[in-house]
Amino acid sequence: MKNINKILGAMAMSALMLGCNPLQLDTIDDPNNPSIESVSSNASREQIQFLLTGLEFRHRGYVTNVSQAWNTFGREVWYLNASDPRFQTDWLGQAGRIPDRSYFGFGNTGGGSWAAPYQAVNQANVLVTAAGNTNTLSPEETSAVSGFALMIQAYQFMIPANFVYDNGIRIDVTDPLNPGPFVGYDAAMDHVAGLLEQADASFATAGAGEFPFTLTSGFSGFTSVPALRQVNQAILARANAYRNNWQGVLTALEGSFMNLGGNLQAGPAHPFTGPPDAFNPLYYVPDAAVNTIIVVHPSVLADATPGDLRVASKFFEREVPVTITTDATPLVGTHQDARWPTNTAPIPFIRNEELILLKAEAHANLNQSELAVEAINIIRNAAGIGAYGGATDQAALIDEILYQRRYSLWAEPWGHRWIDARRYDRLDDISTDFDQGTVFRQFPHPQAELNWDQYAGG
Repeated sequence: MKNINKILGAMAMSALMLGCNPLQLDTIDDPNNPSIESVSSNASREQIQFLLTGLEFRHRGYVTNVSQAWNTFGREVWYLNASDPRFQTDWLGQAGRIPDRSYFGFGNTGGGSWAAPYQAVNQANVLVTAAGNTNTLSPEETSAVSGFALMIQAYQFMIPANFVYDNGIRIDVTDPLNPGPFVGYDAAMDHVAGLLEQADASFATAGAGEFPFTLTSGFSGFTSVPALRQVNQAILARANAYRNNWQGVLTALEGSFMNLGGNLQAGPAHPFTGPPDAFNPLYYVPDAAVNTIIVVHPSVLADATPGDLRVASKFFEREVPVTITTDATPLVGTHQDARWPTNTAPIPFIRNEELILLKAEAHANLNQSELAVEAINIIRNAAGIGAYGGATDQAALIDEILYQRRYSLWAEPWGHRWIDARRYDRLDDISTDFDQGTVFRQFPHPQAELNWDQYAGG
């Protein structure tokens, strides 16, 4: 029943966007899981639109799981849940708990950190095939659609790659019944960069007009082909940082929507518009009498710079703290997330603020200290904490940038601090003093992946 409701919700959303009745279109019953045969040859424009809309909804499938779990691993938040203590005990690694192949919150499939991203990857493959095998699109339209699909696919591949890290992911999944072998993290990220470069090439041949199909409100301000190309380059900048390709970061940023004097919040987002769509899964009523809620980790509050405007704008101090007792220690949440004004607020997936911080990080790693400090000061001045006055050697600048990323990118649906600490070999810097747990480095492959290999081999 839940799957049916999701299907109907996605179809109804498409109908609102297209001004048509989805019940009159019997060629695709489910835009999220279309029959490949129905779209692989001479798909109609309506079918392509359904595939695009379905891909956008698949694109946000990771948000809840990654926001709650990965941000807990990095001690940006606690996801307090009195109904099931495993959200605390297991995710915080209390009493020596370590992730296994069916770990709580991820199940046998890896949930939003594995299965959901791969569903988006496969849907993107279907879309590329459909766009390339129809005579209803012009060559420029085919390029635009393929560029969009490849961009989303690359973004989604980064999620399982950062979830299992050294354990590697499958990148050859064109045939879901015969997937390729696991490849290591470096190879996975090279694949991501390659997809984004392919997407850029596709966008480059798609013209300079509006994207030929309707996108959701999450891409408001990015509905032209050149604007989507800028989004693609922004994602490439993030990917290149994970590859330690610092000149590549700067090159990608030059083609992105980065604006050093612009709105730090600018960027594409995942929309949540309410029924028949879903609500924003990170929104909680301020000061509500609840015992299931995302709260700000105490170390984030303790380490904040006095007067930081990010603290005032992102953290809401509750009149009554939320307290959950675990088998290790009580957890007390005094502040909750204040970023979402309503339960239909969109959730950004990459912002101008992150791009400026990536610029600072790239310059620091290239020993271009003056340029790094200039970018750092854009962030610091926006936060109301004044210009940087510390040392300008590489180590000091990286310390400062990671600190600013901790507050600028706090609890975004990516687990930035967990990933940042790992890529700089600083997982030990993440404090466990408040929860007496451990910090995980990575997860094993979900049990379903091993089951699949056993099934395919048998």
